[in-house]
Amino acid sequence: MSVALRRETSARLGPWLAVLLTLGGCQRKPSLHPEPAPEGTPAVDAREGVALPVPPRALHTVEGITEYALDNGLRVLLFPDPSRERVTVNITYLVGSRHEGYGETGMAHLLEHMLFKGSSAYQDPWKLLQDHGADFNGTTWYDRTNYYETMPASEENLAWALAFEADRMVHSAIDPKELAKEFSVVRNEFEMGENYAPGILDERMLSTAYLWHNYGKSTIGSRSDIENVPAPRLRDFYEKYYQPDNAVLVVAGAFDPQRALALVEEHFAPIPRPQRTLPPTYTVEPVQDGERTVTLRRVGDVGVASVLYHGVAGSDPDYVAGEALLHVLTDEPSGRLYQALVQTGQASAVYGSTQPLHDPGWVQVMAEIPAGRPVEPVRDRLLELLADVGPYITDEAIDRFRNRRLKQLELAMTDSTEIAIELSEWAALGDWRMIFLHRDRVEQITAAQVRSFAERFVKPSNRTVGMFVPTERPDRAPLTTSPAVLAQVEGYQGRGALREGEAFTATIANIEGHTRREQTKGGIGLALLPKRTRGGAVVLRLRLRAGSLDELRGKATAAGLVGDLLLRGTTKHTRQELRDELDRLKAQVWTGGGATGAWIDVTTVRESVPAVIALVAEMLRQPSVPAKELDVLRQEQLALLQEARSEPASRAFEHLGRALAPFPPADPRYTPTVDESIARLRKVRRRDVVRLHQRLWGAGDL
Repeated sequence: MSVALRRETSARLGPWLAVLLTLGGCQRKPSLHPEPAPEGTPAVDAREGVALPVPPRALHTVEGITEYALDNGLRVLLFPDPSRERVTVNITYLVGSRHEGYGETGMAHLLEHMLFKGSSAYQDPWKLLQDHGADFNGTTWYDRTNYYETMPASEENLAWALAFEADRMVHSAIDPKELAKEFSVVRNEFEMGENYAPGILDERMLSTAYLWHNYGKSTIGSRSDIENVPAPRLRDFYEKYYQPDNAVLVVAGAFDPQRALALVEEHFAPIPRPQRTLPPTYTVEPVQDGERTVTLRRVGDVGVASVLYHGVAGSDPDYVAGEALLHVLTDEPSGRLYQALVQTGQASAVYGSTQPLHDPGWVQVMAEIPAGRPVEPVRDRLLELLADVGPYITDEAIDRFRNRRLKQLELAMTDSTEIAIELSEWAALGDWRMIFLHRDRVEQITAAQVRSFAERFVKPSNRTVGMFVPTERPDRAPLTTSPAVLAQVEGYQGRGALREGEAFTATIANIEGHTRREQTKGGIGLALLPKRTRGGAVVLRLRLRAGSLDELRGKATAAGLVGDLLLRGTTKHTRQELRDELDRLKAQVWTGGGATGAWIDVTTVRESVPAVIALVAEMLRQPSVPAKELDVLRQEQLALLQEARSEPASRAFEHLGRALAPFPPADPRYTPTVDESIARLRKVRRRDVVRLHQRLWGAGDL
């Protein structure tokens, strides 16, 4: 069992696109179902007093396949093919990695493995399947998990397979001991994938392209989730999703349809429909808003350059256009990328990949670079070729695609075993009949549709570019884990408690009653509110009014920069020295200003107040206004203004200010537009700021 080697087999478009399959296993609480019957008897016995199940209802028949529905929600597809000497039973559960929650990555696949551990009635599934001559497997993918067995055609084998799958649906034993053993099997599968660099690059690109949707998470899961998942949580997952109303059963090959339907009813109909209702997944991946890049560095020989674009769901009429586009690009020998990269020797191979998925998927191209050659030139050439694909989407190219794809589909329909398994993919989209609708769309596809698809999706803002750069000794950071916190704080006593502050109700009357107002000899107005604070914290707030309307006329921008420059250096201290001194004094200082003044807010401790006041006075009286710092401040403010151009809130405040205060442009109270502010800021010179400070700032304005 495997997870399709992490998609690498599906990535090869060669003759055509392969559909990915994967493996996994699961189970449920026995309390929800009757005890299993002995092997060979119905999985669930009818109970006295319980009404007989409603007979299966025929729903649809399409090209020899008939769908039935059981009263418990199970959908059954019968595909009789007397020409075969074998019969296939394939059951698909509509759960995959798309349905996994936090800490559950790889759970659908791990559960698939566990469903081969058996139950009390089927204790050794591997041996039992082999005894019946079965070719069997289980696979897990994004939207589904399936289990199938193909055996020599006989009613005995068919009855056994149906009884086995019905039992597996309700009685699989998720034994913690068996789960612990299976970790090593899944871990081995995980490590096999880890050793295949192109597959890992694929994973990294998907996780970069899909930031929110679970298609960005590998079906195999993360090592830590695989190794640490508790058995009860796995059982809960099993009981939630492994139910008849979430399953599609396919029987294909040589069998009697009426007898097969009776056997299905015998073994599956007694399983009750669950009381729960499965909520649909609802995460929608937002439209990508810019190119993303991934570089993978690991030991290896063959480099890889790849480009992935978001596309459409497998049920979307445009899905066929994505398939056709990949054919135009990667087909051998007609593909544009094949001719430009492989035939010229720049790449050793090119591939394409797309998946018919329930939610919007992707289209991806990949080029392998011969060992020893740089990857970057091939990546650049790949992007250059993808920038102009329209001329290569010709009627001839689409006819070639159509003929090849229809050949594959029609030949596949001659093999009932292959179709029985393939139907898992299309059932996971929402309805198995999509396989035929897909074929019809292939017949109808036109070059114009493919060009339209390319124009809408093959664009830089929608792509994720990946490179695997073989590196002999990758330099990586160490893996860290969360330390045991309780062990670190055990017995810790700490220091003495901080001095407590007094309770103070901040009403206007209370504030005024405790505030003492004074004025210094220099004319500074003081408002002092003494009270006991926690830890001796002190808060100082200074407000400085500067100049008159006439003095500030036409100088609003320069005046507004003075406050922002106070912390950027004085004649005695550089910007860094100021910061270091404030840190030493345990003082946090904020400064700013506008056209008519500046402000300074300080939070410090009682012991540092005199030194902090002296330092603030130095900043106010002796700012050095360094030319370099003015340039840095200008660039910072220009960047903010340029961002504001496209921000609705900023534009709203601009319009509000202009409406409420319609002053002329030279007035310091005027609200300039963003573009006016940018132009004014660019014109300000250091001498303008220095002159304003020297002329207008004084203690009397504090």
